[in-house]
Amino acid sequence: MKIALVGYGKMGIAIEELAIKAGHSISYKIDIDNHVQLDELNNSNTNVVIEFSNPAIAVENIKTCLSKNIPVVSGTTGWLAHWKEIEDKCAETSGSFFYASNYSIGVNLFFKINEYAAKLLGQQPYDVELEEIHHTEKTDSPSGTAISLAEPIMAERSLQKWVNNASTNTAELGIISKREPNVSGTHTVTYSSEIDKISITHIAHSRRGFAKGALKVAEWMYTTKAKGMLSMNDFLTI
Repeated sequence: MKIALVGYGKMGIAIEELAIKAGHSISYKIDIDNHVQLDELNNSNTNVVIEFSNPAIAVENIKTCLSKNIPVVSGTTGWLAHWKEIEDKCAETSGSFFYASNYSIGVNLFFKINEYAAKLLGQQPYDVELEEIHHTEKTDSPSGTAISLAEPIMAERSLQKWVNNASTNTAELGIISKREPNVSGTHTVTYSSEIDKISITHIAHSRRGFAKGALKVAEWMYTTKAKGMLSMNDFLTI
């Protein structure tokens, strides 16, 4: 499989290492310094694009690749206000676009545990708060993973919105974001009452889990030729 890495930061480097070990080739490594090479991509020299760039350029990166009829696996967060643009572009091109806020298999299992906990505790007398910790280079806040965790909690509690700080407002969910050196990602959901406290936590020890998941999805996209707007629900049977 010929993979183009669009966004060649720490995640791109981790994916490259795993891809080469798995016998794949890297057709392009595109970052800010050689972004013009995005125009060189086509579905002859590249089978799948794995896109981990940044929110400011992710939408154009994805739309460009879809226009070239190249399947895209994206893990960039912080751009979802433009989701409809990508949805329309994918439909227009009969393309393949896979998005996940987090490609770690463990995190996606954690999402399911979080959904179940939200249902069990949604109508119980607990206050709920969400905390995420990432490395200092992460540009968006809160993390896409934290927002994904927040959504089922908000639905079960009929909350109007999340806010990126601690909150005592019963109509909103507080998400506390911390940035610390050399942290791959920690997410904790805490339910508190006067009587007790219940917490569920996922701690990533390295980027390897995220990179491995993204590569597995790219292999799945290449093998199945799946079309449309795709997610971990399409890839995993949980």
